[in-house]
Amino acid sequence: MLFDLDGTLADTIPLIVASYQHAFRSVLAEEVEEARARAWIGRPLLEALLEEDPEHGHALDAAYREWNLANTGRLIRRYDGVPEMLEALDAAGVRTAVVTSKRQETARLALEGVGIDHLVAVVAGLEDTDRHKPHPDPLLHGASVLGADPATCVYVGDATVDVQAARAAGMAAVAVTWGAGEPAALAAERPDALLDDVAALTALLLGRDGS
Repeated sequence: MLFDLDGTLADTIPLIVASYQHAFRSVLAEEVEEARARAWIGRPLLEALLEEDPEHGHALDAAYREWNLANTGRLIRRYDGVPEMLEALDAAGVRTAVVTSKRQETARLALEGVGIDHLVAVVAGLEDTDRHKPHPDPLLHGASVLGADPATCVYVGDATVDVQAARAAGMAAVAVTWGAGEPAALAAERPDALLDDVAALTALLLGRDGS
């Protein structure tokens, strides 16, 4: 079982949106609406910022990262049921890992922030592949680290790029609606499952009898 991090295992969405808003406000004196910021979630940070503003992308990236790290502990939140789901998967002998567009160090801080760092390891971060979601490379790298056949893997995420990357990697794609993605946009990608709460995800991944 491979998981996206932001908006899937940890509620980092308010933190990410506020970080984008701070960066644009401090560098460009520009206000960013929440919907616009949420649309960038799931993509590599610098890539998204350079696409928005090639001239100031690097300055925006630096401002974002500084503010994000300083406020992670204050704004990050745990999703109810996620620790219990990961514990149940571990008890069932399922190998689990995180594939994220965050840098390894930042991803580990997020996992620590919601108290699940001992339950799941980061096997693919931003620095581990040259191409990123929606390309399959991070997911294939994660499967390789686990020694798993991609065809036997499930990737769970909250963004359309997560579903697209899973399909490209030959994995089952599960989309969840409690993160940044719009339910209609996720449904349009035709994931193998589209779920609205952690209990439903746990039941799908483990089976109703916990097996």
